Amino acid sequence: MKITLRKAGEQLTVYVAKKDLEEKVIEQEQPGLWGGKVTLGNGWIFQLPDMPAETRLPISVEARRLEG
Repeated sequence: MKITLRKAGEQLTVYVAKKDLEEKVIEQEQPGLWGGKVTLGNGWIFQLPDMPAETRLPISVEARRLEG
């Protein structure tokens, strides 16, 4: 599923265009973000792709929805 990751101040958000949904990231599996799972405020969990740590936001990526 195509998602857009953004950072507003210190808060990371995910926008899902297909669902017209924007949610805050409430939990990250890895401190570096990429290659790990993120949990959104609505309970959805996404597996993010492996990318370099210095990847700049905002960015659209293909992520796999696992649960929620």
